[in-house]
Amino acid sequence: MFVRTLAIVACSALFAAAMLASAQRASPVILLVGDSISAGYGLPIGSGWATLLQQRVDAQHLGYRVVNASISGDTTAGGRARLGALLAQHRPAITIIELGGNDGLRGGSLDAMRDNLDAMTSAAQKAGSRVLLIGIRVPPNYGAAYGERFAATYGEVARARKAALVPFLFDGFAENDSMFQPDRIHPLAGAQAKMLDNVWPSLAPLLSAKAA
Repeated sequence: MFVRTLAIVACSALFAAAMLASAQRASPVILLVGDSISAGYGLPIGSGWATLLQQRVDAQHLGYRVVNASISGDTTAGGRARLGALLAQHRPAITIIELGGNDGLRGGSLDAMRDNLDAMTSAAQKAGSRVLLIGIRVPPNYGAAYGERFAATYGEVARARKAALVPFLFDGFAENDSMFQPDRIHPLAGAQAKMLDNVWPSLAPLLSAKAA
């Protein structure tokens, strides 16, 4: 009798797990394609803004599942190369693109960066996904002209593709050294909620449009 009871409990647990997995697969996906800023570089596990996003979505019963496909060190070229497979695998309702920082830190071609962001946005939209571009800025030592053109690139692509835009992920704390790790590039855990708050006003309308 005891063995039979254990078997029933085990089967029930497996059934519940299968049902949960099925429900998760059925949930519309928010795909986040980013670099170390979104991958949570240097942060305790579960403290990055992508995790906080999932928590907020759950708290508001919005029904989305966040898939964080961010990779530390990634560039717009790298994101462009892997986006097709991600779109095919996850079929996201929303695609968030947070890339370009490493292009800028390497002094890369801004024309190439724009072309990559544009191609990613277009590919996601053609796959039926609503797109949110997240802008970042380069340090001032790269020169005013380069920095201004770099920052403007996100808005140019967003306008051309009619995509949503977060102009600057670090808005409101970029000059506060206490919010960053010693490298002065990666925000600390205490800054992650501020990043989410910067993203949310542009993301929320896309979330509410899921039935459209």
